[in-house]
Amino acid sequence: MNHVIIGVSAAGIMAATTIRELDPKAEIIMISQEEQVHSRCMLHKYLSGERSEQGISFIPENFFQEKDVTWLKNRRVTGLDTQEKRVLLMDGTSVSYDRLLIATGADSLIPPIPGFREANNVFGLRHFKDARDILQCSKQAKKLLVLGSGLVGMDAAYAFLEAGKEVTVVELADRILPKQLDEKAGEAYRKLFEAHGCRFILGKKVTGTVLQDSGAVSALVLEDETTVECDLIVVAAGVCPSLSCLAGSGVEADRFINVDLFLKTSCEDVYAAGDVTGIAAIWPCARKQGKTAACNMCGMKIPYEDRYGMKNTMNFYGLTTLSLGDGIAKEGDQVLVREDRFGYKRAILRENRLESILIQGDLDYSGVYQYVIKNRIALDCVEGGVFGLSFADFYGTDEKGGYVWQAGL
Repeated sequence: MNHVIIGVSAAGIMAATTIRELDPKAEIIMISQEEQVHSRCMLHKYLSGERSEQGISFIPENFFQEKDVTWLKNRRVTGLDTQEKRVLLMDGTSVSYDRLLIATGADSLIPPIPGFREANNVFGLRHFKDARDILQCSKQAKKLLVLGSGLVGMDAAYAFLEAGKEVTVVELADRILPKQLDEKAGEAYRKLFEAHGCRFILGKKVTGTVLQDSGAVSALVLEDETTVECDLIVVAAGVCPSLSCLAGSGVEADRFINVDLFLKTSCEDVYAAGDVTGIAAIWPCARKQGKTAACNMCGMKIPYEDRYGMKNTMNFYGLTTLSLGDGIAKEGDQVLVREDRFGYKRAILRENRLESILIQGDLDYSGVYQYVIKNRIALDCVEGGVFGLSFADFYGTDEKGGYVWQAGL
């Protein structure tokens, strides 16, 4: 059996590992536009100099040799011929497959701000090439600007501050980390970053740029017509799934690739996993999808059932935060807040079930919350309240290995 995997990130690597475990004799070919396997969560550490190129990889150095996997790197996939079962490459060659996994991930979304897409000093931060180009450009840059204050944006800002640069973060919302944290938790990080020299411009829309003859943006123009000088810009304004190779392939996709319970696409013998599916776009879920897809590619019939995935963890300047769920309260929800010497917590209960929780500070014993949210456990009789919840409130395990809630007795 010939398995071809497009992409060498979390989902693709896990799929290759699983296929080799299930079928020692299978042929496995991985194709990537990248030349470096990397964790995108570690790119900011490469920018700050904390990690080397090898240090941001999440696989052993001899992974491809040990797993007997052929890796075609620096190869761009331009199309899929799902009738003839071939992957088409930019150099005019093609690779045949019996089973195909699309794990191409996502790309940075560059907004249509005048000058952004043609400038030579405006970058996304999603791939190793992005980080390498940013690092090269930053050697001559003093004033660095980050557009967007989500987790990727704050990672970039942190890396630049650690490198001794002058950093400005511009955010359309009126607070930082608006999708990950509430105002209270975000404010704690804003103060920490400001104490380390970061400047924030919040609640302002970028309407234009000052573009030099050299092709570099030297300033952003805001909606109030003020300008913000810069030598380099990192755009952290969202991502879009990498679907360019699907045109004319017959693989159905709306915003993301459409997959069934077994992660199979609309085309026979073609599967998808990771960010391209739009299912829980976080690292652990991408790995689970890669493993599930691989099992089905090898003839097993295993559904992907873990659709819960809104999880963010961060640690800037020693302040740790865990956010589970989307953090958005709806009408009728119960919002609970606790602030003490251990930190800050905010929970949302919906129909007596924990919908989301944010914990900033001491994260000890926080694993129970992910279990309770994921399994939709009703919190009928919690003696110490939701913030006092622990695995001691469960007794033993059921026949599937899951914890059994005391209130269910």
